[in-house]
Amino acid sequence: MNVNPIVLSIPIFFILIGIELLVERFTHKKLYTLPDTIANLSCGITQQLSGLFLKIFAIGAYQFLFEHFAFLTLERTWLYWLVLFLLVDLAYYWAHRMSHEVNLFWGGHVVHHQSEEYNLSVALRQSSLQVVWTFAFSLPIAFFGFRTLDFALISALNTLYQFWIHTETIGKMGWFEYIFNTPSHHRVHHGRDPKYIDKNHAGSLIIWDRMFGTFQAEEEKPTYGITKPINSWNAAYANVSHYAEMGNDLKRIPRWSDRLRYLFKKPGWLPEYLGGYRPAPAVDKATYRKYETTAGLSLNLYVLFQYILCLTGTALFLFSQKNPDGTDRFTTTENLFITILISVVVVNCGVLFEGKTWVRWAEWLRIILYPALLVAATYLLNWPAWLYGAGAVYFVVSAGWFYTLQKHEKIQLV
Repeated sequence: MNVNPIVLSIPIFFILIGIELLVERFTHKKLYTLPDTIANLSCGITQQLSGLFLKIFAIGAYQFLFEHFAFLTLERTWLYWLVLFLLVDLAYYWAHRMSHEVNLFWGGHVVHHQSEEYNLSVALRQSSLQVVWTFAFSLPIAFFGFRTLDFALISALNTLYQFWIHTETIGKMGWFEYIFNTPSHHRVHHGRDPKYIDKNHAGSLIIWDRMFGTFQAEEEKPTYGITKPINSWNAAYANVSHYAEMGNDLKRIPRWSDRLRYLFKKPGWLPEYLGGYRPAPAVDKATYRKYETTAGLSLNLYVLFQYILCLTGTALFLFSQKNPDGTDRFTTTENLFITILISVVVVNCGVLFEGKTWVRWAEWLRIILYPALLVAATYLLNWPAWLYGAGAVYFVVSAGWFYTLQKHEKIQLV
C-alpha cells in the first residue's frame, strides 16, 4: 500500500469537493464546470503519475545529502518538528516565488494557475514538471540533520494544508489572516489582475510574504487564470504550453546571450530591441469572458462515465504501488505502461469537450485497444477470469455509446 499522505488523502479530497458542490447547489453560485473540473483533476492525475518517476529529484537527492553531508545529529523533540516545519515552509515560499519570477521555472508551475475557476478541484491541478525546478530549494534542510522521512512527511502536510484554501465559499478569517495562509490570501495569488500578480506565495504561513514584501490583501474580486489563457481542456498540452510559447520567443531572439537571459528573467521579458518587458495587461471585467465549450448532456454523461472508471483505476494503481513488505509492486516498465494508458484517457476526456477531429479516432482506438489489453493481461498474468467479461461489457457499452454520440452529432468536430 502507498503510504504517501497525499495519496492517502485522495478520498478526503473528493468528499470535500462533494461538500463544495452541495454548497454550490444550495447557494445557487456557479463554482464548477464539468470540463474545467475534469481538466483540473487530469492535471492532478498526470502529476501523481509523473511523480512515480521524478521522485528521485525530491527524495533521492535529499537522502543522498542527508547521508553524506549532514553536520548535525538531531533528536526528535517538539523543537525539532517546529524548526523543520518552519524550514520546509520557508523553502516552499522561495521555491514558489521563484516559480513565478523565473521564466523557465514558471513553465513548471503555470499549470496550477491556468484554471479560470476557483474551487477545491483547482488545488489538485498540478504540474508534472514543477519538481524538476523546485526540488533544490529544500535540499539545504538536509545539511542540518533533519531525517528524510520526516522532511517528506512535513512537506506532504504542507501541501495538504493548501488544499482547503482553494475555495470561494470561505471569506476573511480575522486574526488567523495575520499568521496563516487562507482562502482570501490565496484567491489573490490566483488572480491575473496586475495588482495581484506574483503576490502571496505562502504555503502554510503568510508571515513570509509579509516579511519579504510580497503580501497583498484581497480587495476587489480577483479574475482567475493566467494572462494568456490556454483555452484548452487538454491536460498534456497544459503541461507544455508555456514551453511551446518560450520556444517561439527564443526563435525571435537572435543573440545567444539574450536567449540565456530570457530563460531566467521574469515571464514576459524580451530584449529591449524586441519591445522589452511585457507586463500583465489590465482585465476589463465588463468584456472579459471565460473559455467555455458547449456539450450536450449525452456527451457530458459519456465523459463522466469514462472518467469515473479512470479515477477508480488510477486510485487503485497509486494505492497499490507498494507490497506489504514495503517493496515496489510494479517495475519501472509496468509503471510507464500503465501511466501511458491512464494519460490517454485523461487527454481524450478533455479534448472530447473541445471537439477536435483527431479525438474521434483516438477514442475509437482506445475503446478497441483497452479491452483487448485487459483480456491479454488476464490471460498472461492469470488474473481472475471474470475480467474477460468485464472487458467485453466495457467494449459493448463504450462502443455503442460513442457510436450513438457521433451518429446523432452530439460531438461537434472542429
